[in-house]
Amino acid sequence: MPNTAPEPAPEPAPEPAPRLVHVVAGALADEAGRILIARRPDGVHQGGRWEFPGGKLEPDEGAEQALARELAEELGIRVQASRPLIRVCHDYGDRLILLEVRRVTAYAGVPVGREGQPLDWVHPEAMDPARFPAADRPIITALRLPSRYLITGADPTDPVRFVAQLEQALAGGIRLVQLRAHGLDESAYARLAARCLACCQARAARLLLNRTPAAAARLPGVGLHLTAARLRALTARPAGLPLVGASCHDAAELARAVALGLDYALLSPVAATASHLDTPVLGWPGFAALAEPLPLPVYALGGLGPADLKLAWQHGAQGIAAISALWPPAP
Repeated sequence: MPNTAPEPAPEPAPEPAPRLVHVVAGALADEAGRILIARRPDGVHQGGRWEFPGGKLEPDEGAEQALARELAEELGIRVQASRPLIRVCHDYGDRLILLEVRRVTAYAGVPVGREGQPLDWVHPEAMDPARFPAADRPIITALRLPSRYLITGADPTDPVRFVAQLEQALAGGIRLVQLRAHGLDESAYARLAARCLACCQARAARLLLNRTPAAAARLPGVGLHLTAARLRALTARPAGLPLVGASCHDAAELARAVALGLDYALLSPVAATASHLDTPVLGWPGFAALAEPLPLPVYALGGLGPADLKLAWQHGAQGIAAISALWPPAP
């Protein structure tokens, strides 16, 4: 009797991989600190949303060269200097966007929408991420964060002297401060945090508490910095806090920060430090390999100071974080 069993159905064809689109964008600021944005035309991918001006790289074209060409074509300006800000990789399903963003630090000319696109100048704090393509949203966070991140010095035995050191750092331009005082009990830490917050608010700086989410929630206006242990213990981003970041040391911890929707990460150690001489260091190539693919700003930490900023930017960092290199000596 002939075999009449049905033939097995063919395996479905695999979904085609999304095509990679390599894009460069520029962040231009005016004297008031506002950033130039442009509205995408209706009828195109992500049409109607606002974006940072730029466009696709041509074959064999570098990001810096492509940005100069695109901004000349779109805005009629000549880029004179720029530096890396952030790289973002985002999967839209039908396309994979690799977006390289450069901070334009000098240009000649007056930007105009040469292709008929509406332009606007907006402070980063006033930008609504929902009005931008998803790939652009980490850029807004990067623009809101400074390049220097201060971690306060030794546990304060003299709060008056400690606050004087903080005020000196703020007078020198520090705008992001993590209050690290593990030796204080909860009551003493809360009192010091309130004093530090008043100092930071007077200088339009942000204060982050290195404490539990509950402790941060009790002081309106502060952000939260998570230790790696607290990061691993969380199942969701702490609610109601304007800025939340974490200490990370490897790919798994960085992935956790991204999954929880944190605003930034500290990645360390990049170089050897006197307090952790036996800890293996990442080096700049190791830092870049971990930090550049991430859709959030990453600060380089460990044996670094302001002189390392340019090198940090070149390796995908938001900037540098430090204790001794940024914390003023006691008066």
